[in-house]
Amino acid sequence: MKCWICSRQARGLGCSDNRYRCGDPRRYPVDWVFCSRRCQNAFHKLYGTWSHALNKGLSPEAAMVDATPLEKAAMRTCLKFFGEAASAIGFDKPLGAYSEVDALSVIEAIVTAYVDEMAAQHERSKYPPVHMLGTAPISDPIMPPTADSFADLEDDRLWETKP
Repeated sequence: MKCWICSRQARGLGCSDNRYRCGDPRRYPVDWVFCSRRCQNAFHKLYGTWSHALNKGLSPEAAMVDATPLEKAAMRTCLKFFGEAASAIGFDKPLGAYSEVDALSVIEAIVTAYVDEMAAQHERSKYPPVHMLGTAPISDPIMPPTADSFADLEDDRLWETKP
């Protein structure tokens, strides 16, 4: 699931729409999930009073929340695009000597690659891994295959005898 505010990976924060009674499906919107308390607070300010949120700043918080494994993987993907943008400018030119156009081209390459990779990862993890008869299982993009808690299940079948 993606954060409603910033589209990062949601981390278990959500809210309900208390205008509706318990049991009403509209009370529990599935897309009202958030990655941090900061995004949840922003949502409530936007939802409650839009003008109040625009006039009053949000409480200060760290500029970058600790990155999730998906975000770290997306950051690693950005290295290739950063290298391509930097090679177009020239590796002999120091970062402090970049013009505004050069800096913006590097930033655009990195941000575009990051957003594209995050969207692709969210699309891959949209549905849980499924194993259908006659097909290879689809791997979970979030958990490495070694993290499977049932990996050693074959050894634990004491009730089965081997021929």
